[in-house]
Amino acid sequence: MEVNLGVLEGKVVLVTGGANGIGKECALLAAREGAKVVVNDLGGGASGGDAGSAGPAEEVATEIRKAGGDAVSNSDSVSSRAGVARMFEQAMDTYKGLHAVINPAGILRDKMFHKMTDEEWDIVIDVHLNGSYNVCHAAINHFREQEEGSFVLFTSTSGIIGNIGQANYSAAKMGIVGLSRIIAMEGAMKNVRSNVIAPFAWSRMIATIPVKDEASAKRVERMKNHMRADQVAQLAVSLASNACKDVSGQIFVARGNEIFLMSQPRPVRGMAKMEGWTPQTIADHCMPAMKPSFHDLGATTSVFGWDPV
Repeated sequence: MEVNLGVLEGKVVLVTGGANGIGKECALLAAREGAKVVVNDLGGGASGGDAGSAGPAEEVATEIRKAGGDAVSNSDSVSSRAGVARMFEQAMDTYKGLHAVINPAGILRDKMFHKMTDEEWDIVIDVHLNGSYNVCHAAINHFREQEEGSFVLFTSTSGIIGNIGQANYSAAKMGIVGLSRIIAMEGAMKNVRSNVIAPFAWSRMIATIPVKDEASAKRVERMKNHMRADQVAQLAVSLASNACKDVSGQIFVARGNEIFLMSQPRPVRGMAKMEGWTPQTIADHCMPAMKPSFHDLGATTSVFGWDPV
């Protein structure tokens, strides 16, 4: 009888934010696909800033083991370099290897920019952008030495398109796009890959966003019913595996049963003036000529305006 092995059979995967939402679904699916999993989660609230608990990550690891898989738990914070070093060491000590990192760990501190505090800015940057740096930097030399490794990082349409009230989150998420791109470029000769996913999925973190009007309420209901975390996990686990060994440096959107490949910034239109530009000639000639190609200030819903499939 032919045995169908999972796409992560024999691999070791670290999943951050693994106790809830997308992270939990990634951890469970990675295990079903044959991986040994280090389930990391601080165990704190969705807004961050509390002490956390080892319990939630261990609950997911226990669920994996009860289903016949292999998993251990870790409750360090991705924002702590020492904590992330312990995650890496745990994978190496327990399973003697690490082949992929899936990093959806995150928090929200939404606020209009003119009302945002330094603390609200710093903590979101620290968890999302610095956290992505920390988990990648901890594993990068090991991946390069073994000439195999995949980073699956998480951006957001708030970053690549934009949403009002999320300047901190958007800045962090666009930073992750740049980080992933350079890791992919620098790692290409060593078979080290990096990709980012902008997920649409109902999660504990998304539930913290205030619902201020009827349109927002309807959008929330669509997300609850048709955009699930387990659907995002399918893409994340595939990208983590060698089944996608030729995929690197890309930006994907996962939205229900839809997967989109997103464009990356490239020139749209150019003008030259042989005698050089002045501030006035730029205003009089360059900007009017380019204006038809300007991007509008629409938020994510203006780009993804249809119901998910």
